[in-house]
Amino acid sequence: MKFPQSQINTCSVLCLFLLLTTSITFAEVDSSESEMRGLRMLEDIQNSIAALAERVTPTVVNISPVRKTGMSRGLSTTRVPGTGSGVIISDDGFIVTNNHVLGDDTMEAEIRLSDKTKVFANVVGRDKDTDIALLKVDMDRKLSNAVFGDSSTLKVGQWVLAVGNPLGLDRTVTLGVLSGIGRERLNLSKYENFLQTDAAINPGNSGGPLFNLRGEVIGINTAIIHMAQGIGFSIPSDMVARIVKQLQAHGRVVRGWLGVGIQPITTELAKKLHATKGQGVLVNEVFEDEPAHRAGILPGDIITTIEGTPVHTPNQLSRLVAQVGPGETATVQIIRDGTPTTIIVAMGERQKTPVAASLPQHKRDVTLGIDVQTLTAALADKFELEEQAGILVSRVERGSLAHVEGLQEGDLITEVNRKPVRSVGQFSDALERVIPGDTILLRVLRKTRAFFVVLKTLP
Repeated sequence: MKFPQSQINTCSVLCLFLLLTTSITFAEVDSSESEMRGLRMLEDIQNSIAALAERVTPTVVNISPVRKTGMSRGLSTTRVPGTGSGVIISDDGFIVTNNHVLGDDTMEAEIRLSDKTKVFANVVGRDKDTDIALLKVDMDRKLSNAVFGDSSTLKVGQWVLAVGNPLGLDRTVTLGVLSGIGRERLNLSKYENFLQTDAAINPGNSGGPLFNLRGEVIGINTAIIHMAQGIGFSIPSDMVARIVKQLQAHGRVVRGWLGVGIQPITTELAKKLHATKGQGVLVNEVFEDEPAHRAGILPGDIITTIEGTPVHTPNQLSRLVAQVGPGETATVQIIRDGTPTTIIVAMGERQKTPVAASLPQHKRDVTLGIDVQTLTAALADKFELEEQAGILVSRVERGSLAHVEGLQEGDLITEVNRKPVRSVGQFSDALERVIPGDTILLRVLRKTRAFFVVLKTLP
């Protein structure tokens, strides 16, 4: 349908009038009303956080370790100086805290509830490797308890609430954000995967909960960096929940065991192995008749995933393996000689710590600087070598590349560029095939520990 030009002009004028009128109306809105809307919004947020704090603080307890000391007339109960925090995770009295809050020889602790009630709790179990301990109090009533949230979905920048008893100040509440996830190599525990937060954490907060805005426990506060502000660390709730489940059922934690020695992939190793630095972990040793050995994993393999989860560091690999129960099978993706391969491994039970070989990082372009000789039974005994096949390093020139890379007298070279060497002649032949300026990948055995090292020849 076509409108006359006069109607079109009239409509245009009317629309323009309405737009101008609307603009004038918005411009005349009192600025104080806008400020009030902003204030009400802030007050709503403030009231929500205050309500959250009021709801969760009754689940937080003060913990004072108690130890039994020997006396001439029997045993005496001694309260250990200093206190920590904990969180009630069930209405029948299970409490989670840090193991370091209790100490290794403590089997009982005094618990002070939010209503000032004092009661003694027994240690159900502890896990030193993650610094988690589980306590149990027996009460004639149900207790307020918190629940675990899903820490795997956390994002940096989310708001968090830390509650604890810093410096004896009961149920102190601090608000902050999640500053980082997956923090490791802090030397705080064996299996590190910490959350980092700027919510204030001080001595006495250890063992206390870190909440999300839903009031779910997403972490257990465990450490701070001294001489720093706003840097605190929490054990993620997913890890805590797994540990608690085992402590409740068995009083101890049972972890999976792969049976390999591992090391990170450095830049030079990545070039030599045709791999990518930081993607995967290098297997430097496979222990005989252990799960990895039985499944067919070999030294030089690069483990890239466990049960579909990418592996980037030795610490992460250890955590993923530990999560698989002994006797359970795990799908392990590896790269062998540049070819991806899938291996199914039936995990064993961890009896000792996996080996993570650390190597010097600084390099110099100099000659190898080593003398070698054929291994004899006497030399194997002298240097406490478990293997009998390889070439023994009899001398390392001080200041040479081999010395800088950490090679020592008594080391046993078992491979050169992924090829086994069993005699000095084989070792010499392998070196003759190296073009000056190229790198040499050695597999070395030192007593019971194996590792890979890259040496670069002079051009």
